[in-house]
Amino acid sequence: MPTTSTARRTPPRTPCSIAPPDLLARVARQGTPEQRDAALAALAASASMRTQRSLLSRMRLELGAETANLFAGLEGASPTRRQTVYDNESQGRSGLPGTRKRGEDDPPVDDASVNSAYDGTAATYDLLQQVFGRDSLDGAGMELISSVHYGVDFDNAFWNGAQMVYGDGSGQLFVKGALVQALDVVGHELFHGVTSFTADLTYSKQSGALNEHFSDVFGSLVKQRHLDQTVDEADWLIGAGTLVPSMGKALRSMSEPGTAYDGDRQPADMAHYVDLPDDNDPRNDNGGVHTNSGIPNRAFYLVATALGGHAWETAGAIWYRTVTERLGSLAQFSDAAAQTMDVASSFGDAERAAVEKAWREVGVLT
Repeated sequence: MPTTSTARRTPPRTPCSIAPPDLLARVARQGTPEQRDAALAALAASASMRTQRSLLSRMRLELGAETANLFAGLEGASPTRRQTVYDNESQGRSGLPGTRKRGEDDPPVDDASVNSAYDGTAATYDLLQQVFGRDSLDGAGMELISSVHYGVDFDNAFWNGAQMVYGDGSGQLFVKGALVQALDVVGHELFHGVTSFTADLTYSKQSGALNEHFSDVFGSLVKQRHLDQTVDEADWLIGAGTLVPSMGKALRSMSEPGTAYDGDRQPADMAHYVDLPDDNDPRNDNGGVHTNSGIPNRAFYLVATALGGHAWETAGAIWYRTVTERLGSLAQFSDAAAQTMDVASSFGDAERAAVEKAWREVGVLT
């Protein structure tokens, strides 16, 4: 049973996007004129999606997930990956999803972004189905919809409550074409869909940081499994190479939070927790959801490296059961610690000990 009541859930006020809004806000103030223009455009586009995101969330609340999801699979059908990639053709919200370019079992097309979205979505679905036995994001065969070439040189990628959306990048903040090519970015954003159908973690403060954390975990696992990497071979970076080199090496580091880019303020432990208000100021990042996710991110990294092997096999299984079965919408870091330890106990004493030690090292448990 969830550890926190889910009777009333507050729909997120903003799309779950890969680019931290506080990073965009900082660049909008301090970047070059070209960078400022790109950051302001990304912030404005994110703001314009809030109404749609809230509406889709309310549909799930009021009508139920099965009624609101028009793309759900038939109950009892065998798991089958279903996806379609569209070209937004440099339009915005009103142009979604766009022109159909590639569907399941269709051959590659001439557009590299379409093929990257297709391949990243396939890798994410395969992790969920083949490793965790989940049929798509909703567990019922939901068709996975992606739109590429969103807006004009849009510096972001996001899950809007119903589908994935990828901008091309301006070359001022994000390398052109890099967002849709990054498997962990694709997996991260799609996993927001899994979270919305399960724990539905409220996108604010610690519950919102957990929302971002679980997406970072499973985004990283998508990449690690695709590359067949062990925990020692993985780079534990989210979005490596997506930022222009002058800005940094990645969006987040799970092994060393706070080292991914210039101005990265992610803490690695509770002693450095960043207490921010949840207001409409993008600098405050919905109460630090992309910021404080560094704390549970490092906890997962510590568990995975302590257990060794492939991170998706044991550490990932513990985290998957926790987010899909154990947490309520208002869960805090302490809830995640307690529930991951409880789930780990079913794997064995060594697994539970590794989980407890990690949460103690990052200061969630004292």
